[in-house]
Amino acid sequence: MRVAVDAMGGDNAPVVEVEGAVAAVKEFGIPVTLVGDTETLRRELAKHDCNGLDISVQHASEVVGMHDSPSDAIRKKKDSSIRVAFELVKKGEAEAVVSAGNSGATMAAGMFVLKRLKGIDRPAIAQIFPTLRDRTLVLDVGGNVDCKPVHLVQFAIMGEVYSRYAMGIENPRIGLLSNGEEESKGNDLTRETNAILKKISLEYAGYVEGRDIFTGLVDVVVCDGFVGNVVLKLSEGLVEAAIRMLKEEIKKGFLRKIGYLLACKAFYSFMKKVDYAEYGGAPLLGINGVGMICHGGSNAKAVKNAIRFAHEYAQKGVNQKMAEKLQENFAIYMQQLEPDKELAAG
Repeated sequence: MRVAVDAMGGDNAPVVEVEGAVAAVKEFGIPVTLVGDTETLRRELAKHDCNGLDISVQHASEVVGMHDSPSDAIRKKKDSSIRVAFELVKKGEAEAVVSAGNSGATMAAGMFVLKRLKGIDRPAIAQIFPTLRDRTLVLDVGGNVDCKPVHLVQFAIMGEVYSRYAMGIENPRIGLLSNGEEESKGNDLTRETNAILKKISLEYAGYVEGRDIFTGLVDVVVCDGFVGNVVLKLSEGLVEAAIRMLKEEIKKGFLRKIGYLLACKAFYSFMKKVDYAEYGGAPLLGINGVGMICHGGSNAKAVKNAIRFAHEYAQKGVNQKMAEKLQENFAIYMQQLEPDKELAAG
C-alpha cells in the first residue's frame, strides 16, 4: 500500500517531508510517492541514501500556502501538491495521503476528490492525546467550527470505529465534552446531542469535562471544531510551557542538576509521551479514503510516523467498518432532522 506525501505544504517543506519519507521506507518498508516540484524533490532526495528504496516522485506545479483560502485552493490551484496527492488515491495509485500543509485545504481536497462516506455530512479531524491510562481520541479539533447535533453524533460513531479498529481499543467509551458532568450542564448543542447518543449503539458515558481528556476516563471525546481546536492549541501550549519551566527550574541549582541526571530516564519517558511527533498526524475521518493531517511545523519524525499510521489505517479497512456502523445507526440519528424538515415544509 503506497502512501502519497504532499511534500510542498509544510513550514519546513520539502526538507522534513523527504527526510521523513526516507525514514518511513527504511524502517517500515512502506512505499512512498512524494508529490511536488520534481526538480526540487530530486535535489532533496540526492542528499539521502535512497538506493533500493521504493520512493517515487509525482510532479505538481502548484503549492497551497498556509494563508490560502481552502475553496480558492481547490478551484484555482488544480495542480497543487495537496490535490494531486488525493488524485493518486482516487486513481488507485496510492492508498493514503499525508500532508503537513494547509489543513483546511487538505480537508477540502479530500472531500472534493474522494467525496464523503455515505452517512457523513462533515468529515472531522481527530487527534490522539496521551492520558494517565493510555490514549484518548478527540474530534473534531478544527474541521468544523459550527456544528449541529447530527454532526456530533456522526463524529462519535467515526471516533468509536477508529479507536476500535485503528487504535486497538476493544470497547471504546464515548464522552461528550461539556462544562460539567451533570445532565443540566451544557448548551443546546450538547443537550440535543446527548439525547441522541443515549439511543444509539455506542458505549456512551455521557458528559465529560476538559480534564477528563487526560485522565483517560473515556476513549473518545466528542466536541465541535471550535472547542476542539481551543483544546488542542491549549494542550500544545501547556506542554511546551511546562517543559520550558521545568528546564529553567533544573538550571537553578547544582543539586537539581544531579536530581535530573538521576531521573533522566523518567524525564525522557515523559517527553516521549507528550511529543506530538510520536503520533505523527491527525486522521481526517469521514472521507472516502485515508488522509492524515500533520502539524504545519512537523519534523521528519512526525512525517515518518504519520506515514506509518496512514498505512495502518488503510491496511485495516477502517473506512468500510465506519460505513457499516453509520448505516447501523442511520435511522436513529436521522430522526433529529425530521422536525427541521417539517418546519421547512410548513
